[in-house]
Amino acid sequence: MQGEITTERLLLMMQEVQASDLHMKVGSAPVLRVAAKLREINSAPLTAEDTERLLMPIVPTHLIEQLKNRGGIDFSHTPGRGQRYRCSVFHAGGGLHAAIRRVNPTIPDFDELHLPAIYGRVAEHTHEGLVVVCGVTGSGKSSTLAAIIGHMNDRHAYNIITVEDPVEYLFVPHKSYISQREIGLDVIDFPTALRAAVRQDPDVIMIGEMRDRETMMAGLMAAETGHLVFVTLHTADAMQSFARILEFFPSNEHNFIRSTMANGLQAVMAQRLLPSVRPGVKVVPATEVLLNTPVVGDVIREGRDEDLYAVMHGSAQEGMHTFTDSLARLVEEDWVDLKTAERYAPNAEALRSKVRGIKVKADVLVSRKS
Repeated sequence: MQGEITTERLLLMMQEVQASDLHMKVGSAPVLRVAAKLREINSAPLTAEDTERLLMPIVPTHLIEQLKNRGGIDFSHTPGRGQRYRCSVFHAGGGLHAAIRRVNPTIPDFDELHLPAIYGRVAEHTHEGLVVVCGVTGSGKSSTLAAIIGHMNDRHAYNIITVEDPVEYLFVPHKSYISQREIGLDVIDFPTALRAAVRQDPDVIMIGEMRDRETMMAGLMAAETGHLVFVTLHTADAMQSFARILEFFPSNEHNFIRSTMANGLQAVMAQRLLPSVRPGVKVVPATEVLLNTPVVGDVIREGRDEDLYAVMHGSAQEGMHTFTDSLARLVEEDWVDLKTAERYAPNAEALRSKVRGIKVKADVLVSRKS
C-alpha cells in the first residue's frame, strides 16, 4: 500500500475489494477478510502509535472513558451516506486493536440469490404471523432476510423494525419506514428490543436470530397479535426447526407452544448453499419450504412432526418442497452436478431415484414430440 495508511483509505479499500472485515493489530499489517479468507495488506507492521492514530478519531467522544476503564467498546461508524461500519476497538498487546465489519449497503434480490418463486410469494402475500428462515452457518440466511425486507421496502408502505446482532445489510427507506436496531449498540439485548418493538406500531419485525426462550416467546406473541415476524434459526431443516423451538421451553409448555405455532406460523424456509457449475455463479441454494396449510396446522398441533416431510413432498403445487426435490431440480437445470448434490442430500439414494425419474419423464416427452 503506497503512502501513509489512514482509516479512510482502509475503509475505501474494504469497499473496493468487497471485504467483510478489517483487522488492525499492533505488530502486524492491517488484514482484510475477503471471501472468508484473511489477506494481509502490503504495508509495514503497525505500531501502538499507528493504531492509536488510526482508531481514536473514529471512537465516539462519549465512549473514550469507557474504552480506558473497561478495555474495549463496540460502536458504529458512519463516514458518509450509505456507509456504515460496526467497530470493536479494544486494548491488547500494549496498544489498541480493532475488528471493523462493513455493513453491506447493497440489498440482494431473489433473482440474484437464485431463490425459488415461493420466497417472493411469501414476502408479497404474507401480512401477519411467523416466518422462519433456517440453515447452518454460512447458508445465506441473512442475505435471504435482506432480500425479503428489500422486496417489501420497494413495494409497500410498512413500518419495519429490525433487531440484529450485528447489522449486516444497511437498508435505505424507499416506500417503507425502517428502523434497524443493533444489539450492544442501540439496545442491550433481544428481549428488551422486542418488548419495545411491539409498542412502536410495527407492521413487520425482523429478528436476526432466535437464541433464548424469552426472545422466542416474544416473537411468537408478536406474530399471534397481528404482526408479521421474520426470524432466523440455526437449524438444518424444517423438522429440526420445530424441535429447536420446543427446546426453548419446558415439556409442560409444549402443547401450548404447538398450538401457538399451529395458529401463527406462516412458513419455514430452510436453505443450504452448494457450489455451482454455471459460469459466473459461485453458489446456489438448495431449499426446503413448509407452508402452514390446514393439514400442516393439524400435524404441528398433534405433534406428528415426522409427517411433515410427506406433506412437503406431496404439496408441490402450493410451493412446498423438500431438500431432495430442490436438489433434483438443481441437477435437472444444470446448476449443480449430481455428485455435489448427493453430498448435500438428506438421502443420496432418494435423490438418485428422483433424478432418474425426472430423466425418464423428460425422455418420454421428447419421444412424444418426435
